[in-house]
Amino acid sequence: MAVNRADDTIDRGFFGQPRMLANLFSVELWERFSFYGMQGIVLIYMYFQTTDGGLGIDQGVAAGIVGAYGGSVYLFSIVGGWVADRLIGSERTMFVSAVLIMLGHIALAVIPAVPGLATGLILVAIGSGGLKATITNLVGALYGTDDPRRDAGFSIFYMGVNIGGLIGPLLTGLAQQRWGFHLGFGLAAIGMAIGLAQYGLARRRLPDTVHAVPNPLPRQEYPKWLGIAVAAVLVVVLAVLFGLLTAENLADVVVGATVISAIALFAILLTSNRVSPDEHSRVVSFIPMFIGSAAFWALFQQQFTVVTIYSDTRLDRDLSLPFLGDWTMPISWVQSFNPFFIILLAPVFAAAWTRMGDRQPVTPTKFGLGIALMGAAFLLFLPMASVTSVPALWVALIMLVATCGELLLSPVGLSLSTKLAPKAYPVLMVALFYLSVALGTALSGSLAGFYSAENEVAYFGTLGAVTITIGVVLLLLSRRITVLMRGVH
Repeated sequence: MAVNRADDTIDRGFFGQPRMLANLFSVELWERFSFYGMQGIVLIYMYFQTTDGGLGIDQGVAAGIVGAYGGSVYLFSIVGGWVADRLIGSERTMFVSAVLIMLGHIALAVIPAVPGLATGLILVAIGSGGLKATITNLVGALYGTDDPRRDAGFSIFYMGVNIGGLIGPLLTGLAQQRWGFHLGFGLAAIGMAIGLAQYGLARRRLPDTVHAVPNPLPRQEYPKWLGIAVAAVLVVVLAVLFGLLTAENLADVVVGATVISAIALFAILLTSNRVSPDEHSRVVSFIPMFIGSAAFWALFQQQFTVVTIYSDTRLDRDLSLPFLGDWTMPISWVQSFNPFFIILLAPVFAAAWTRMGDRQPVTPTKFGLGIALMGAAFLLFLPMASVTSVPALWVALIMLVATCGELLLSPVGLSLSTKLAPKAYPVLMVALFYLSVALGTALSGSLAGFYSAENEVAYFGTLGAVTITIGVVLLLLSRRITVLMRGVH
C-alpha cells in the first residue's frame, strides 16, 4: 500500500489516493500534452511549403516519417524497460526520458529545417519510449498488491493521458495557426518543462523500491552491451550514408524491424523449456490477437497521417461562430476528437463491464468487435467521397466509431498480455503487445503513401473491408482462442 513504512499510516492526500499520484498524473498529462500537441502539427510542418513555414517534403514521405516515428516510440519502450530493469531503475529512467522529451521539443522549436526535425523526433521518440516503459511501474509502486484503491488510482492516472491528449492539439494547433510552427513546438516544450519541474520537486517522495535495479547487469557484461549499442548505431549511420535507409523507406524499415523482433520473441517463448504446456498454449493463443491488434492500430494511428492530410485538404474547417464571426478551425484540432470521446465514454464502458460481470464478452470477442468497428469507421469515409468540402462533424462521427473500437481493444490488450505471460518471461509478453502497436503505427505511415483524394474510395474501402474481415475471423475463432488461453479470460 501507499504507506509510510515507519508508522503504517495510509496516505490519502490526493482524492483518497497517495499524494505522489498527483505528481505522476501531472507528468503524464504534460507529456501527453507535448506528445500529441507536437504530433498534431509535425506532419503539416513537413509537407507545407516553405512559404507557409513548412519544409516542403513530399506529402507521402512526410506521412511515412510520422508513422515510422510513432512505431519507434514503442520499439524504444522495450529498450527503456531494459535500461530500467538492468541499469538505472524505473525512476531514473523515467526522469532522464522526460528530460529527453523536453530537449526534443526545444530542438523542434529552435533548430531550423531538417536538422531540427531529425534531432527533435529522435529525442522525443527515445524519451517517450523510456517514459512509457516506466511511469506505469511508478504508479503501481504507490500501492500494495491488495490495496483496494489501486484500480481507481490507475483510472485517475490514465485520465491525465486523455486530458493531455485533448488539450495538446488544441493549444499547439492554435499557436501554429496564429504564430507559426516553431511557437507550436515551443508550447509543447513548455508543457513538458512544467510537468518535469513539478515532478522534480517531489520525486524524493516516491517509494524506495522504484530506485532499485531489479536485475542488475553484471559489471563484466558492460563492455559487451556497450559494444552492441555502438554497433547498432553504426549500422544505422552506415545505412543512411550508403542510401539503404532513407526518408522514403523509413516506415517500411521500422515495419520490417518490428516483424523480425516479434517473430524472435514468439520463437523464444514457444521454444523455451522454462515454459509449461499451459503457458505454451497461452502464447499460441496470443498470435491471432497480435495480428488483430496490429491491424487495428494500422488504421487507428492514421489519425496522425491520412486523417491529418484529409483534415487539411478535404475538410470544411471554416466556421461561423456567435460573437466571434468567421473562423477557421486549426487542422490539428481533429486529433482532439479521440481523447474527448475517451473521457466521455471510458466510464460508460467500465460501468457496462462491471454490470455484466461474468456475462461480459471474453477478450478475443472484444478484440474482434473492436477491430471490426475500426474497419467500419474507415468505411464511413465513403459517403463523403463525392463531397467537395466535408463537414467537420462527419470526421467527429468517424472518430467516435474508432474510439468505441479502441475501448474494446486497447484497455484489455496490455492487461491480457500480463495474464497470458509465462512466469519466466513476464516482460517479453508485454513487449509483444507493444510490438503489435509499433507494427500497426509504422504500417499507418507505410499505408499513407497510397492515399490521395483521387483514390480515397479504393483506399478507405479496401482497408475498411480487410480490417472488418480480420475482426470477423477473430470473432469466429474466439471460442478456440479462449480454449487455448487455458483458463485466462
